[in-house]
Amino acid sequence: MFGFLTETSWSPYIAGAGIGVLSCLALVLADRPLGCSTAFVKARGLIGIMVNRKKTEKMEYYQDIVPQVDWAFMIIPGIIIGAFLSSFLSGTFHIVWVPSLWGSVFGGSAVLRIVVALAGGILLGFGARWAGGCTSGHGISGSIQLSLASMITAACFFAGGIAVAMLLYRVIGVL
Repeated sequence: MFGFLTETSWSPYIAGAGIGVLSCLALVLADRPLGCSTAFVKARGLIGIMVNRKKTEKMEYYQDIVPQVDWAFMIIPGIIIGAFLSSFLSGTFHIVWVPSLWGSVFGGSAVLRIVVALAGGILLGFGARWAGGCTSGHGISGSIQLSLASMITAACFFAGGIAVAMLLYRVIGVL
């Protein structure tokens, strides 16, 4: 019955239906859309509370988004654990510091790869906060709610990703 858990790739229709059900449950049970960028903000707020509680609690941003461990915060560890379990069960788990495509274009330096990935993650975080949500928040939850703003935002996320990939691999990397 659960043989699909050991496959190297899942049906996009089944995975999509699962995400749709999860998104609907989040809206019905928690009255909040599914998304993960807010979890990073909450994590930053929790760190801020450990360092300087009074300053963090006075910040206007954390008046609206309360730094706490809740179901929305737990999405991030859930994604990491789920990805690990999926790769482990399918027999494809292995650690790669420099993916082969990156290595063929930019060389095998793990430090360069980590620095670029970290910079990309920081820019992605700023973009997600600026757009009022991430690709899962806008692209999945917003689209399910037929939000035109979310659909436009998700299209811009993908267009930006394609443009950066083209720039990195076709212009700078000369692939």
